[in-house]
Amino acid sequence: MSAPTKIRPRDRDTIIQALQAGVVPRVGLQHVQVGRVRELQALVRDVERIADGGSAIRFVIGEYGAGKSFFLSLVRLVALEKRLLTVHADLGPDRRLHASNGQARALYSEAVRNMATRTKSDGGALASVLERFVADLVKTAGERGVPVKRVLEERLVHLQEGGGGYDFATVVEAYWRGSEEGSEELKANALRWLRGEFSTKTEARQALGVRNIINDQDLYEGLKLMAALAKLAGYAGLLVVFDEMVNLYKLQSKQARDQNYEQILAILNDVLQGNTSGIGFVLGGTPEFLTDTRRGLYSYAALQSRLSENSFAREGLVDLSGPVLRLQSLTPEELMVLLGNVRNVFAGGDPARHLVPDEALNTFMAHCNERVGEAYFRTPRNTIKAFCQLLSIIEQNPGADWRTLLGDVQVSPDVPDDDAEIPEPEMAAAGPNEAPVVGVAGPRDDELTAFKL
Repeated sequence: MSAPTKIRPRDRDTIIQALQAGVVPRVGLQHVQVGRVRELQALVRDVERIADGGSAIRFVIGEYGAGKSFFLSLVRLVALEKRLLTVHADLGPDRRLHASNGQARALYSEAVRNMATRTKSDGGALASVLERFVADLVKTAGERGVPVKRVLEERLVHLQEGGGGYDFATVVEAYWRGSEEGSEELKANALRWLRGEFSTKTEARQALGVRNIINDQDLYEGLKLMAALAKLAGYAGLLVVFDEMVNLYKLQSKQARDQNYEQILAILNDVLQGNTSGIGFVLGGTPEFLTDTRRGLYSYAALQSRLSENSFAREGLVDLSGPVLRLQSLTPEELMVLLGNVRNVFAGGDPARHLVPDEALNTFMAHCNERVGEAYFRTPRNTIKAFCQLLSIIEQNPGADWRTLLGDVQVSPDVPDDDAEIPEPEMAAAGPNEAPVVGVAGPRDDELTAFKL
């Protein structure tokens, strides 16, 4: 049996604060990870396929509080260890895959701002990636005895082949020129363009001499170009992680939902047909987002046919080869291990400093089972929050008895934070011979579902 790993005080505090708030810790996931071994192995194979020049897409489906965000963060850490770049963002009312009022560009910008590498795992790694690219140019040019610009032009030819690639390559070249000339302003403008932060073409043309900017319709193409840049900079590929996909399910307008689902379909087709390389997508959502035939992905026939799960996967049998990966519930035994891990985090990795004995873990689980039934281990977020609160009280009040406190611990089933629909205020799409309609929410597909006499 291996000796317990000591946990740095800073990491300990970060983990505890995150768990108490019901969010995923930024660091130290290895200290609390438990279960989901087969699912994680499936995603590791996807990451290896991306690193080998292939592509992958997964829809990680789980109930609210079941650990989707934690699992996605774990997958990103695995990708970083395999020398991939990662970008990630949460969808919301102002961030989605398809839009015409800046929401898609906002999603792209947020994802690229969160770009991470193994040595810069907290995000903001785009500048480091470009610096590595420039350094490799200089090294290669020196070895070959040719001008750096010649090597640069040879490398950027590949980028110019795709949609929007010419301007993308021009901006990367501008960053190199900024490095050569010592112009921080030129480098900053190049970073702004690559992050999708220019809002007008005029501003971009004045700053960088390019004709276009990354706009709402360029999200997917921009991510593919980032994957190509990752390869040029010496990384194995790019992993894109989008969480809270349920926000597409909440859109009021059927037209808006279908346009977003069309974008998902385009990505899915490219991956399944092998039309793209060096890039992978992991999308996190709830069961309703996937299977609701009125508003979910299954409401779009082409997606339903591609995402339908293996009909033989029943009675405990699972199939992890398809695009859909359903997170299996933690067992009570796994939750017991998780509670022990949380207790160990509070102790800084020192068993001698455990705040409660093993008996308290069993008693706490029995208490949760009485309060909320089996949901306490199927969606463990609130259970862990309550346990952290108990340990915090004991830690700050050394004379407190956990047996007395346990009766006052309130545990409730995990429910969505917000079921409100997202309105569609943007310009409604029009046909080729129609004038656009401004301020129209689009057709509602559920107007009569609550009609009563």
